[in-house]
Amino acid sequence: MNKQINLVINGKGGVGKRFFARSGIDEGRRNDAVSAMKNRRYSIAPSFLSGLLLLPLLSSCSIIPTPSHAVTRNRAFISYTPPENSTQLRLAVKDLIDIKGQVTSAGSQYLSRNNPPATEDAECLALARSRGVQIVGKTNLTEFAVTVSGKNRYFGTPVNRLDGKHKFIPGGSSSGAAVAVQDGMADISFGTDTGGSIRIPAACCGVLGLKTTYGLVSTKGVFPISPKHLDTVGPLARDMTHLVQGMDLLQGGFAGRYRSAVAAEPSAGGIRIGRLYLDGTDPEIDKAIDNKLAEKGFRVVRLSEALKAKWKQAEKDGRAVAIGDAWLHDNQYTDKQGVGTTTKLVIAQGAQEYPNNFKAALQRQAGWQRELRRVFRKVDFIALPTMQSLPPKLPPFNASVAFELLVFNLQNTLAVNFAGNPALAIPVPMPVKEHARPIVTSLQLIGPRLSEAQLLNAGRLLETKR
Repeated sequence: MNKQINLVINGKGGVGKRFFARSGIDEGRRNDAVSAMKNRRYSIAPSFLSGLLLLPLLSSCSIIPTPSHAVTRNRAFISYTPPENSTQLRLAVKDLIDIKGQVTSAGSQYLSRNNPPATEDAECLALARSRGVQIVGKTNLTEFAVTVSGKNRYFGTPVNRLDGKHKFIPGGSSSGAAVAVQDGMADISFGTDTGGSIRIPAACCGVLGLKTTYGLVSTKGVFPISPKHLDTVGPLARDMTHLVQGMDLLQGGFAGRYRSAVAAEPSAGGIRIGRLYLDGTDPEIDKAIDNKLAEKGFRVVRLSEALKAKWKQAEKDGRAVAIGDAWLHDNQYTDKQGVGTTTKLVIAQGAQEYPNNFKAALQRQAGWQRELRRVFRKVDFIALPTMQSLPPKLPPFNASVAFELLVFNLQNTLAVNFAGNPALAIPVPMPVKEHARPIVTSLQLIGPRLSEAQLLNAGRLLETKR
């Protein structure tokens, strides 16, 4: 078996070379990713890893691309209704969230054809309905929200215009939600975030995304991934004004709390930021974040190596819970025709994760939450990159399990979900290179539980005006 894995990764035309060489990731990071696969840093059983890696090798040349079933040219929407009033607030809703009378597809061909229309709205839409907000459509996503690149084989992959060349992944799972606000087709999108599914697309598309405190916003009527541990609903927008409006549609009275937070801290000088540095991050991204924090005048404190080690453990534990719960809730789809092979394999991994790591991870959750509370007695927020690199370029193949593993390893988000804290992804400009188009990376700002108003005020102070 080990010989087989080595052949797939390193052999002639091996996955490590064919996928990663075209991803836009620098050679050193590609080598690290291939090495990680060989050393099984992803805690995947050898037989499962072999299956994952052989899939794209065997199928990438034989799969005929299928036409997109999305309804807009940028593939952001699965259903779309042009707004009747151009001056009224426009809301896009991730197709993981029930809208009465519409099928919730969860980004899946199988569910789009077999799910009945929802009999009522998800509870998180109640305020938007009561205020007469225009819901312009349901947005695209990765199938069952279990992968992170943003690719969707049936509805097509939403087009990310971050670099003006449409080469970067949109990020997932809330890929269409991010592209909808990036392209101006919606003022606000509602997404979901179980392990980074709002913040990763926000980072990839250069928009703002808020992961809310676990339990703050109802997930009744939302397709479940980890409803008892990790699932959250939150807004995405192009600017802070609309992000605040989006949060006010999810939590009554939020706009007033935000105004109070702005009045309490009108400038950055009184806000303490704990800066967390993680191994493997592109130094240019760390530099861009440090420059932005210094430019705005925040009081920055470097956090300890001990916290970094605990963060790494929390990332592993969050992953075990997310994958284990996905298997518990979605394993009934692994034998259904119309569900993608990549999706089936990711869900099936939970059958390995659940008995081996799930319960032990949950036993460590309270300790991680206590650790963050201790940190927040010394600082107001924690800052680190949302992703360790700029978004990879889209791979040239339909089957992309190895690529999904690479993108998964670039995110710095799961530890936040495991704690249940709120976190904001906000664009930060990268240093402009000669003759290159300006581009942004993403700063992730983490706050104490239920600190969304204060978090968005800090985001307001960081926001780069367009």
